[in-house]
Amino acid sequence: MTLLITVFAAVISTVIWYRRNPEDDMKVGVLCWLFWGASLMWLVDAIFEYKELGAEYFSPSLKDMLNDSFLGLSVVALALIIWLIVLLIKDPRGRVRRALFKKTN
Repeated sequence: MTLLITVFAAVISTVIWYRRNPEDDMKVGVLCWLFWGASLMWLVDAIFEYKELGAEYFSPSLKDMLNDSFLGLSVVALALIIWLIVLLIKDPRGRVRRALFKKTN
């Protein structure tokens, strides 16, 4: 489930990035790299787990599927948090800078 969730997130973010590529002011490319990196990590994990378990790999228990789902959603949430931090630091539209240095009369 972790692999499936991160691959879906990677594909969705890649489609969004591809459609907005010339004006990537929201740094969606960073989000794509995070999701594709996580997907690659879970793919390697799945390969090694399949080597260890064999055909049993394709019939996980409900508890294992639920745990993997929570882990996959946690990875997606962490990637979104990292993306937001990058976005706030880079401040491509200057909104954070304007809010911090706003002068009051």
